[in-house]
Amino acid sequence: MNDLSLDHSFNYLNALMETSSDAITIINALGEVQYWSAQAEQIYGVPLKDIKQKKISKFFKIEDLKILEILETKKAVSNVYHQPRPDMHVLISSSPIFDDKGNLIGAISIDQDITNIVKLNEKLTLTTTQLQKIKQQYHLHEQIGPLSEIKGHSDALQNAKGLAIKVAKTDATVLIQGESGVGKELFAQGIHEASLRKNQPFIPINCGAIPDALFESEFFGYEKGSFTGADKEGKAGKVEMADGGTLFLDEIGMLPLDMQVKLLRVLQEREVCRIGGNTSVKVNIRIVAATNSDLEEMVKQGTFREDLYYRLNVVTLKIPPLRERIDDIPELVKNFAQEFAVKYQKELPTLMNSAMEVFMSYKWPGNIRELRNVVERMIIFIDKSAINAEDVINIFPSIKQEKMNKEGLALEKATLEKDRIIEALHETYGNKSAAAKKLGISRVSLYNKIKQFDIKV
Repeated sequence: MNDLSLDHSFNYLNALMETSSDAITIINALGEVQYWSAQAEQIYGVPLKDIKQKKISKFFKIEDLKILEILETKKAVSNVYHQPRPDMHVLISSSPIFDDKGNLIGAISIDQDITNIVKLNEKLTLTTTQLQKIKQQYHLHEQIGPLSEIKGHSDALQNAKGLAIKVAKTDATVLIQGESGVGKELFAQGIHEASLRKNQPFIPINCGAIPDALFESEFFGYEKGSFTGADKEGKAGKVEMADGGTLFLDEIGMLPLDMQVKLLRVLQEREVCRIGGNTSVKVNIRIVAATNSDLEEMVKQGTFREDLYYRLNVVTLKIPPLRERIDDIPELVKNFAQEFAVKYQKELPTLMNSAMEVFMSYKWPGNIRELRNVVERMIIFIDKSAINAEDVINIFPSIKQEKMNKEGLALEKATLEKDRIIEALHETYGNKSAAAKKLGISRVSLYNKIKQFDIKV
């Protein structure tokens, strides 16, 4: 081959390597960069002028340099995955380079940027996962029913769910009664989803969270320009928005008396008029109300209208408090623990029997809401693979205080019992049989108590 052909060969080879969409690197036996393609500059962000004739190990971590490894092993590798940066993914193929005599003179690495492929695959995987989740939720909903989110198998809960499903098929007004935190809104949503209105709106109004001045506009809406600050186009109220569906009135006992009158009119006439409007709009709504108040007592006190109470109280659904469905607590705790372990990306801990006993012994005045909050706190603050009773008590002041109160009562009871035994023994001049008879216990029990309290006879 003449010199001209040799020059052309270098030109051809250089054009070939620069045309490649892959990053091409050639180093000598000392690890110094001899060739660094334009694509290598783009992928790794290092200009040729900075790296040429320099040791490649000065620019990258040695453990990330497959090409240096080739100088040691003298064996080629193909399509080895590597992530040089958090936002970059490459496949590396690398080979040793020998001269005519078989001496190692360097190595070549061809790096294929597959970042876009990986990201596309991640998106596809995420989309597929989301679709599977939706599909599972759909099938779960179809198989278990609209009240499936309400967990538990106790008789008290099953009776409430059974009545809810039964009344859902009708258009009857339902009054849900229960303490704060028992899940009244979940029942209301379940009734809506099990009804013939399930494809229509479910509109909730929390009567305890609306300032008195805003009640009327929230309920009935307003026409444009009806008052200062009103939306220019006007606004539909919650009653109008619920047309065809269900209007859920939470904490109905907090509704002011003047609004009770207006709500009663809507229920009787099934039409609503916006503030500042002259025409009424017919509404086809189903009412589900909820309260933790004793409405009957409020009627007697004159704070709740009797006619509205009877209009709402067509079917009463009483939701049992958590203390009446103790058997459901383990299932609820496990479900909440799993939910929050996923949410906070933490390992799901094992709950020891002693920990579960703490959960089951507490009276839960805040019901499901309080239980859920405590489990969330447990997952956040306890970094242990197995959680015991003391762990739960330490992160839950109310349980801790209750435990202290119980221990205090037990101590007080023991003190009174010891004093009474000493008094009985004194009155009977130490005669244990007579003292036992006086105390109303057996002689064996008295002996045990004397030993327990270390009473000197």
